[in-house]
Amino acid sequence: MLNDKRIRIITGHYGSGKTEFSLNYAIKLSELNKKVALCDLDVVNLYFRSREKEDLLKEKGIRVIASSMRGNAVDIPAISSEVLAPIEDKSYDAVFDVGGDPAGARTLGRYNPYLKEDDYDMLIVVNANRPETMTKDKVIEYIVRIEDTSRLKVTGLINNTHMLKQTQVNDVLKGYELVNEVSLATGLDIKYNVCLEALKTKLPTNLKGEIFPIKLYMREEWMI
Repeated sequence: MLNDKRIRIITGHYGSGKTEFSLNYAIKLSELNKKVALCDLDVVNLYFRSREKEDLLKEKGIRVIASSMRGNAVDIPAISSEVLAPIEDKSYDAVFDVGGDPAGARTLGRYNPYLKEDDYDMLIVVNANRPETMTKDKVIEYIVRIEDTSRLKVTGLINNTHMLKQTQVNDVLKGYELVNEVSLATGLDIKYNVCLEALKTKLPTNLKGEIFPIKLYMREEWMI
């Protein structure tokens, strides 16, 4: 994590788990005593948005920047002008949770003049169990569309192949095989292999990328 650039832009197709990853990433940064801002730029998906956990994040000292229209159920694509604060203030480590398709990534376009290549990483979250990103060619096509729309460069891959609470080691390894194919074809590094905390010690130790155990903050206890 400490090798990533100061601004981490997290994007991925709907159902990839990008918001869950973004939350866990921000929390891990805060546990390293970093000054953290989590910017929720997802104006596409109404559900499972990082802003829904604002109280939890604030308790951990994380600044949450989301829609300028308050209220979780308000479907208005209004992004707060506060987003520029963690971009321009280099004392922040920032995590941007971006909408999960090219339309959502378009939101990033307005900040293109402020985002310098030496100051950000844009990481693509891949779930090989999703039809839209289950082959190498589909993932590469998705990457190209995100780059064209956002006018920013993807810099790394995140394997987050999961079945929610039912995720097994084989799911993670299936995703690893896919992102490794994409990595070899594009030259992009595999940055993280995401897994439930209970699976961390069960994964092979020779995988490319860092093993990144997470908690399911976005899944309530009663959810499958």
